[in-house]
Amino acid sequence: MSLIIQKFGGTSVATPEARKSVRHKIEEAVKRGDTVVVTVSAMGRNGAPYATDTLLGLADNDSDPIMKSNMDLLMSCGEIISAVTLAEELKKDGYETTVLTGGQAGIITNDNFGDARIIDFRPENMKKYISEGKLVIVTGFQGMTEDGRVTTLGRGGSDTSASALGVALDADMVEIYTDVEGIMTADPRVVPNADILDFVTYDEACNLASQGAKVIHPRAVELAKTKGIPLRVASTFSDARGTIIKESDENMREQLITGIASLSGIVQLCVKNEERDQERLSSLLTDIADAGISLDFINIHPSEAVFTVKDEDCEKAVEIIEKNGFKYSLTKDCCKVSEVGANIQGVPGVMAKIMTALTKEGIEVLQTSDSYTTIWCLIHERDKDKAVRTLHDFFKGENNESGF
Repeated sequence: MSLIIQKFGGTSVATPEARKSVRHKIEEAVKRGDTVVVTVSAMGRNGAPYATDTLLGLADNDSDPIMKSNMDLLMSCGEIISAVTLAEELKKDGYETTVLTGGQAGIITNDNFGDARIIDFRPENMKKYISEGKLVIVTGFQGMTEDGRVTTLGRGGSDTSASALGVALDADMVEIYTDVEGIMTADPRVVPNADILDFVTYDEACNLASQGAKVIHPRAVELAKTKGIPLRVASTFSDARGTIIKESDENMREQLITGIASLSGIVQLCVKNEERDQERLSSLLTDIADAGISLDFINIHPSEAVFTVKDEDCEKAVEIIEKNGFKYSLTKDCCKVSEVGANIQGVPGVMAKIMTALTKEGIEVLQTSDSYTTIWCLIHERDKDKAVRTLHDFFKGENNESGF
């Protein structure tokens, strides 16, 4: 018998018909003899009456913004509605259920309302109800501070809740159910022949998620990795096996590139350091950091510094650069394309292959960077879809013996 955490996203609990599929997934696991703990998102997406974005709109007042702690309390209502609704339907199926908020389930966070971080797990309450044979349903996306105030865990917080419950209960598996059949080699809206991946490593999943593949939140992957708990990403509405996320082993395929992802909304800044004054340049970078602006694609040379910022941070970054007396140039409407693969490390010529493929299609590469598992290319936004398709098709050909 295994202990399984099952998380169901907003589209999975949005309608009675969808929740019937949820109940079927739970029933399948129970019939296998597994102990199941369920966590749920708010119903539906923006526009649905109880979706998180809809609840946010109820208190939207530019002239007098709502307190962040009150906003978290308001946003937590969506998951409570989902959990109670599902619990009552499961009761009709013959299950004895218990609904717990994130705090009642023992997820303790700091007081960074709106984007709280988990600082402790106290699962005694859950364990008590599980030992009594109850089917425990936990509201996703939320926790509680030490002094009992409700917090929310930021975007993708229900994924994080599922992994947190898995860590707290030492689960055998965390299953993330959504409206897609797994993690794919690329966005199928851009690459129609993208494939569902059977396995990815924790690091690959984390990098794909943080670079634009939105099937699972990277924080959830990081949490599961701390205890080596495998995750499965699958569809509520399909019997497809989905994608297993775990440490690398002999079952993993040996493809060079596992997947391609992309992020838009990036500005490249080139700051001239004509006097080669490193101390002055260091002071500039410190001022930008103090303003809460995150830099990416950072290349420092004696006579210039080149880096990128998000669109929304560009105006403030330029203001700081000008205040420090630097000349600069900028390129707007950029995009980061990421090639992710655990087998990149130590393989010569991967960057050369990427450059060759993109250059052949007339795609200008503005900057590159790399790590053990990822190579990033900064390109113009207008070339994003073409670049993703080009790289996907190129590496799919490279991997044609074992699949992408």
